[in-house]
Amino acid sequence: MSSVDVSTQKHMKFKEIAAYSLGLFGFQAIVGLLNSYQAEFDASILGADIAVVGVLILIAKIVSAVFDPVVGNMIDRSKSKHGKFKSMIMYSVIPLLVMSAVVFIDVPFKSNKTVTYVWIFVTYLIWSLAMTLGDVPSQGIASVLTPNPTERTNVVSISNTFKQIGFSACVVIVPIVCLLVPNGSQVIGFEGETDTPMIGSEYFWTAVLTAVLGCVLFALIPMFNKERVPYVSGEKTTVKDMLQALKNNKPFMLVIVSYFLGFGRQMAMGIQVQAANVLLGSQNLVAVLGIVTAVGSMVSMAICPLLIKKMGERNVYLIMSFYGFAVSVLSFIVGYFWFRSPENMVLTVLFYFSLFLIGLQFGAVTLMPMIMTADCVDYYEYKTGKRMEGAAYSVLTLTIKVCLALGTALGLVFVQLSGYSETVAQITAGTAAGFENKTKDIIFFAYTVMPGILALLSAIPMFKYNIVGKKKAEIASKLAERRTAE
Repeated sequence: MSSVDVSTQKHMKFKEIAAYSLGLFGFQAIVGLLNSYQAEFDASILGADIAVVGVLILIAKIVSAVFDPVVGNMIDRSKSKHGKFKSMIMYSVIPLLVMSAVVFIDVPFKSNKTVTYVWIFVTYLIWSLAMTLGDVPSQGIASVLTPNPTERTNVVSISNTFKQIGFSACVVIVPIVCLLVPNGSQVIGFEGETDTPMIGSEYFWTAVLTAVLGCVLFALIPMFNKERVPYVSGEKTTVKDMLQALKNNKPFMLVIVSYFLGFGRQMAMGIQVQAANVLLGSQNLVAVLGIVTAVGSMVSMAICPLLIKKMGERNVYLIMSFYGFAVSVLSFIVGYFWFRSPENMVLTVLFYFSLFLIGLQFGAVTLMPMIMTADCVDYYEYKTGKRMEGAAYSVLTLTIKVCLALGTALGLVFVQLSGYSETVAQITAGTAAGFENKTKDIIFFAYTVMPGILALLSAIPMFKYNIVGKKKAEIASKLAERRTAE
């Protein structure tokens, strides 16, 4: 098979692309809900300290991280006739559905802080394990949906647009539920005395709704997609083999190091509810912040394949990283002056427009690691004759989750240092008299400038990433010839 054939032949039908995209949308809707609202639920409903919650989330993520390589090994050793990725996705649906709702139960023992913190940690840890069971195969399956690198890039671009929308869906769903439930964000308990945990809050029912719809959509991936790239089923891979494989895959290690350096690029999502509370005066207005940035992100997702075709993944990543830093600093400067003159219409327009500009960087930072990891899997097969999607994507998803938790924890520390709780109470009571600008400045710094600085750092390893241009085309061509011969 020639390189021309590899780059032009289409393998996936529309229904497969739609199923994969909707599946990632559903899965990320669940992830986005917990990432954006769990800390606020734990603080406002369970009475937990918001900074402590951030630390607990981080520890749970680190502890659960050991499960990612386990899932990756299970995938590489799978002998399922339904496909090694698809079968693992189906195993994850029920645990993910149940635990997504359990995390938002208003427990009756919340007066006991120690027990409450243990409950928060344990339930989030179990949820993280369930999430990993679905996350690793749903990301890894992208590398085997089609042997055509160009088609794979387009599919990853389309599906990640839906993924990004899904991750932000909670900022629309939760405020709608809050408007339908009396007393806004207050718990709706049962009448009379009861020993039954109060689970009638809008948080819980939003979690149930999101979990059910999300899991139904997630199940579309194994139902409609095919695993087309050949691999050796049931191959035994030890942890030592996995580490050795990753060690010998220099381009992949550069991708991972880059992601770790930019761990806070999306930390704004972790404190978006708190930002809406302070900057706009209500957490129900979080949709305003989320939608403006999400629109920019969707535009970025749409144009990224065109930019990649013109400049390649590495150059697009570098450009977006530098751009992300510049526009984040610009947004903070605009916000600083707008907080002091909120009635100024020009500053108001510039404030929201700057958030849109920030969103334009996220297409690259969301798409590029996925595309590059698939290319690195091809590179490893080209060099060794072995494919290790399970190992590679387990490390990628582990990295993404740990970085997201680090970003959220760092953001919540900024929230705590800003005097958030006191400021919200004073704004609610109508006693704030301008001094809340300090709180706004600190939270908005964490919302904009910190992600920008980390985006800049993430660009450093990418200067040495070399699976681009002719080398990438040569790898695809040689693999196609090898598979045809086999």
